Amino acid sequence: MTADPVPTEVAHPAFPTEAGQAPKAESSYRIVRTLRLRNDNHPGVLGEVATAIGRAGGNLGDIRTVERGTRNVVRDMDVSTTDLAMLEQVLAAVREIPETHLIDVRDEVLRVHLGGKLQIRPRYPVRTVADLRHVYTPGVAEVCRLIEADPSVADRYTGIANSVAVVTDGTAVLGLGNIGPVAGMPVIEGKCALMSQMVGIDAYPLLIQPGPPQAIVDALVSISATFGAIQLEDFAAPHCFEITPALQALVDIPVMHDDQHGTATVVLAALLRAAAMTGQRLDQLSAGVVGLGAAGSAIAQLLMHHQGKPVFGTGRTPDSLERLRAAGGIAVELDELLARCDVIIAATAQPGLLRPEQIRAGQIIFAISNPLPEIEPERAMAAGAALAVDGAVVNNLLGFPGLYRGALDTRARRFNTEMYVAAALAIASRAADGEVVPDSLDPAVHKAVARAVARAAIETGVARTEPSPDYFEESTRGPL
Repeated sequence: MTADPVPTEVAHPAFPTEAGQAPKAESSYRIVRTLRLRNDNHPGVLGEVATAIGRAGGNLGDIRTVERGTRNVVRDMDVSTTDLAMLEQVLAAVREIPETHLIDVRDEVLRVHLGGKLQIRPRYPVRTVADLRHVYTPGVAEVCRLIEADPSVADRYTGIANSVAVVTDGTAVLGLGNIGPVAGMPVIEGKCALMSQMVGIDAYPLLIQPGPPQAIVDALVSISATFGAIQLEDFAAPHCFEITPALQALVDIPVMHDDQHGTATVVLAALLRAAAMTGQRLDQLSAGVVGLGAAGSAIAQLLMHHQGKPVFGTGRTPDSLERLRAAGGIAVELDELLARCDVIIAATAQPGLLRPEQIRAGQIIFAISNPLPEIEPERAMAAGAALAVDGAVVNNLLGFPGLYRGALDTRARRFNTEMYVAAALAIASRAADGEVVPDSLDPAVHKAVARAVARAAIETGVARTEPSPDYFEESTRGPL
């Protein structure tokens, strides 16, 4: 889940710090390596390895058996550490175990990024001269003339209607901040890969240089005819608040800033589940949002729409507080918000901002900043929270594929609040008992979201076409 970095040069009493420094997180596992180990095949060795890793500060993840023999077992073990120095300590501890041999240390994250995560392949391979004449000249001229005479048939004879531009200027990338568009490319390549895998959308990563909002809007308008929709990704506040509506006003295809509306959609879904799991109704709870950047502002607005009452909020800039008031929210300071609200959503990119002693018994705590939350869920629960989750649980992947699939399948002109709420309700309905959210890798979840979004687009009048009745059947297979 993406949260917006809070400008450190702006002071605000809602965000207390010591000696002018941001609060520090309790843990910060960032380095992930895969250790390939050959262990003696007798009881206790694997446990000894796990204990050694933990004592050295490492966090043990997945364990996979590669090869099993009568004398030895070869396993891959994923290990997270805070930095390379801790990694060296873990490796040294493992090497000291007589029954274990360290074969290799691999960075699986870098491996899967080699050469990028995307490629473009033709749907119809060109192997013969006849193929060439059909796919390209002279046959293609006939299709061009058809589209010239009736531009609407481009949806049928080109890939435009199934294409989404995923655009970033790299000014607010995950928890990394303003790292630039090129450094942000792995993120949007990943978003494109997920759209393709989950719902069959052809998504294209586009990098744009940071600049004045109007310049970015003009650039995207000039290429918008290529796509059926546009997803903005990792644009920092406050520019994102200008770019998204200005672009939508000039193009007749859906535009969404995922850090705003995608995040808000998934948070609403998770809050609906959290309330139900704690025996409550969300519309009867008072909610407060800590941090009013892109994510926080959108969460507050969607919550107010759904609950029909004001949301409390606290932010670090006057503009963010004014946006909240203009939307019908109530601006307060952090201590008051924590004291008054049953539901706390923190999206500040300030690890450790919330302290256990600030948590009231029975509160629902969503500390969604990535990679480090404002308070770790287990600490919030120990302090008396009824339920607490972080950004690893509340994942945007649950929202954006189905949102775009449903919008494209109805040729919607834009997204609206009703479509976001419909998506949230669909996500919440797919969670099993005891789950805050469903499995984000379950294709059925994304199909359910797409159907709900398509239905909302039709009901609110932004759809240009209606899919066949079979589209809305639960048994629909494959990409919708």
